[in-house]
Amino acid sequence: MGISPKMEKLCIAMFESSFDKAQKLQALGKYIEAAESCNVILDKVESILPEGLPENFATDCKLQETLNKTVELLPELWKLAGDPHEAISSYRRALLHHWNLDRETTARIQKGFAIFLLYGGTDAKPPNLRYQVEGIFVPRNNIEEAILLLMILLRNSALKMIDWDPSIIDHLCYALSMSGSLMGLASLVDELLPGVLNQKESDYIVSFCYYGEGKDVAALDTLRKLLSSTGNPNCIQALLLASKICGENPNCAEEGVGFARRALAMLQGGCDQMGSAANCLLGISLSAQARSAITESEKIKKESEAIEALETAERTMKETDPNIIYHLSLENADQRKLDAALDYAEQLLKLEGESNVKGWILLARILSAHKRFPDAENVIDAARDQTGEWSQGELLQTKAKLQIAQGQLENAKNTFSHLLGILELKSRSAGAQENLYEGNCSDDRSFEQEIWHDLAKVYIGLSKWQHAEVCLSKSEAIASNSASRWHTIGLLNEAKGLHKEALRAFRRAYGVEPTYVPSLVSIANVLRQQGMNNLSMPVVESYLTEALRLDGKNHSTWYNLGLLYKEKAKGGEASASIEAVECFEAAAVLEESAPVEPFR
Repeated sequence: MGISPKMEKLCIAMFESSFDKAQKLQALGKYIEAAESCNVILDKVESILPEGLPENFATDCKLQETLNKTVELLPELWKLAGDPHEAISSYRRALLHHWNLDRETTARIQKGFAIFLLYGGTDAKPPNLRYQVEGIFVPRNNIEEAILLLMILLRNSALKMIDWDPSIIDHLCYALSMSGSLMGLASLVDELLPGVLNQKESDYIVSFCYYGEGKDVAALDTLRKLLSSTGNPNCIQALLLASKICGENPNCAEEGVGFARRALAMLQGGCDQMGSAANCLLGISLSAQARSAITESEKIKKESEAIEALETAERTMKETDPNIIYHLSLENADQRKLDAALDYAEQLLKLEGESNVKGWILLARILSAHKRFPDAENVIDAARDQTGEWSQGELLQTKAKLQIAQGQLENAKNTFSHLLGILELKSRSAGAQENLYEGNCSDDRSFEQEIWHDLAKVYIGLSKWQHAEVCLSKSEAIASNSASRWHTIGLLNEAKGLHKEALRAFRRAYGVEPTYVPSLVSIANVLRQQGMNNLSMPVVESYLTEALRLDGKNHSTWYNLGLLYKEKAKGGEASASIEAVECFEAAAVLEESAPVEPFR
């Protein structure tokens, strides 16, 4: 059905009058009245043409021009009026009714709606489509609807139907990351037509997606390609992301230091905020290097450089960054500079409004290293008051360890049992929206197994062998061949006086994970107790030396090394007595500042 020339003139006059009125009301700040004036235009068009404007309607006529402006203005007026639900309805009306809008106008409306859905702070109900084809995708929430709109915009850009807008990718990255669909974005970017994104932009986005999905190796490989001499070696964002990934992997720490230093060289005299981030990442990578250093002198040097880089990051940041403060606290704690660590941890909690579980746990562990166990337990209880039950996994684990440190084994048993009950309830609650702890399914099961081992050790301390064996059977159902499980079996056998069986289990733990320090120390301890001779002493010493290389602050290792040198001194080795005293002193100092759980 068409519109007669006479009708068209009447419509144009009426619509122009209504639109002019809407603009004047907008200028006066009367947004609701302005929106109602726009609604008059759209209601009239819908009543005259309920099926929408015909395909052959002249897009360059005055009526169409007024209609375009009205459709685009209406949701903006409702936003200004503070009525987000009317704004959402107007956006959907603009996109679902056939107004014969040109592509650029439609694209602006789609982008504006997507941005409003993502950042507007209002939950939109799913659209109620009048004509819904069976099987058609209907967005269930804001994020899905925004992703749909942005994907349409991206496709139209790739097909050259609208001008390329790089911010579409930025908003889509955010939306997909919120929905947990970063691999979908990576695939989408890979499939974009040439010319939409250059290869350097594409590589960075894909690497970011891989990292967000936990595929660190793939992300780092893509970044290495991007940062090579044939790629974009001076891309600061890529250098920072590469350094971040390397800093989280001790095997790549040296490479992470290199990436961070390259970023700092590029930023000379540039953005302080990015320079602060680069120094923070440099400090994290240097810290990782220190933990894997072969010599003590190299370790001390790297630790000093790590603190210096993190302090530089703190000085140069414009606004206090909780991430930098967290790593300053963590690094000082690791280096047993507990007073500084405590100051930073308390500052961190104030910065984050006491909302970050990670900050509470670090503070509690620092207090435990100060041997302020009741204070640490109070901190954990305060954190639990601020946290949903599903998110209390590590808090409850730390609370139980604090109770063990105070000799409250029955209390610790009850705390671990309560935690396991939460875990079981969470696993049965398929519809639960929160996670007890972050990570994928294998991380979840690994955490559960760790708790069974902790509970087994409590039962071993209470001499309840059968209860400990039940815990180990529960652990076996999760993963039968873990280093932690074999080590716990060894502790149980050792407590029963079955030293050969204990040694066999400790060696199984070592075979599964050669860098598992508790198994190294336990093997050395059992071998020493079985009786020392000229053949066994070097073996015991090699296990303890390797344990010290992996964790130089383990007081149990130093203590057992002291016992070894004491045996050597009995055998007539002149310098062994002095070495034994030095080891015992180191063990005493380290035990005095040891947390109930590792800081990291």
